[in-house]
Amino acid sequence: MKYRYLGDSGLKITELTYGNWLTHGSQVEADQATACVRAALDAGITSFDTADVYANTVAEEVLGEALKGERRESLEIFTKVYWPVGPKGANDVGLSRKHIMEGINGSLKRLKTDYVDLYQAHRFDVETPLEETMVALADVVRQGKALYIGVSEWPADKIREGAALAKELRIPFISNQPQYSMLWRVIEDEVVPASREVGVSQIVWSPVAQGILTGKYKPGQPAPEGSRATDKKGGQQMIERWLRDDVLERVQNLRPVADELGITMAQLAVAWVLHNDNVAAAIIGASRPEQITENVKASEVELSDDVMARIDDILGDVVERDAAKINVPEKRPA
Repeated sequence: MKYRYLGDSGLKITELTYGNWLTHGSQVEADQATACVRAALDAGITSFDTADVYANTVAEEVLGEALKGERRESLEIFTKVYWPVGPKGANDVGLSRKHIMEGINGSLKRLKTDYVDLYQAHRFDVETPLEETMVALADVVRQGKALYIGVSEWPADKIREGAALAKELRIPFISNQPQYSMLWRVIEDEVVPASREVGVSQIVWSPVAQGILTGKYKPGQPAPEGSRATDKKGGQQMIERWLRDDVLERVQNLRPVADELGITMAQLAVAWVLHNDNVAAAIIGASRPEQITENVKASEVELSDDVMARIDDILGDVVERDAAKINVPEKRPA
């Protein structure tokens, strides 16, 4: 497993990072989740991503239990704060000082650790002054509860503003965690250039577009039983935007590319996002250990410029590139 530096920091993370967004605590039972974490460790993955909101805190608990007994210094653990957890009261959401301080304490308890390597603002908060958020995150770092800070799905202008405040506060702001795949490229025109300017790199989620880029969804056919498209706990809602015949037909046309390289379509998709040099890691999840074993092979794949151009030609206009579609939550109801 290869390591890459995260942002302009000295922190190295595995370029494939294990994430438990739609699995631990919801789709996958605890013992199977632990088996997946063990498979990730066996494959050389040492970086693990979660969030307090995943399965309403249960995902953090499952990950903490699964990593128990591992040498803490040999792991890189990431979590996030923003979305509501618990009873979802007025202050149980956002990036206020109150929610951040309570959020980090809850996460550390559930993860069974004294600190996280990376603490991420899960969305931009339009209701809280950015300075309040950044000062609170600085205090989390100075208290030793997080070593570095990052964000997730922040637009380019807010990344620049956050980085400027972080520089004033002398805290390491090093990452953004956006959605990114062959089909979803909304970060390329604005977010990636801004990130390069300020020393931030990307830890990308959904590199296989919620499973669409595996090729298992066929045009004109129902979704396979047990697939994410049939999961009413959250997976179905995320994937439905891609379940169009024009998208699925283009994806099927990628199969000869993968076959010629001797890899699976999932491996092709993950290798594609790693080709972007501003991407420090691609987050992979799993409901079965063997999925980890297969996906880690993407770390060995080098794609030529000709292959990258061929992929662009195949996907054509089904690719989403509009930077305005980065997910910034609106003001919350009073």
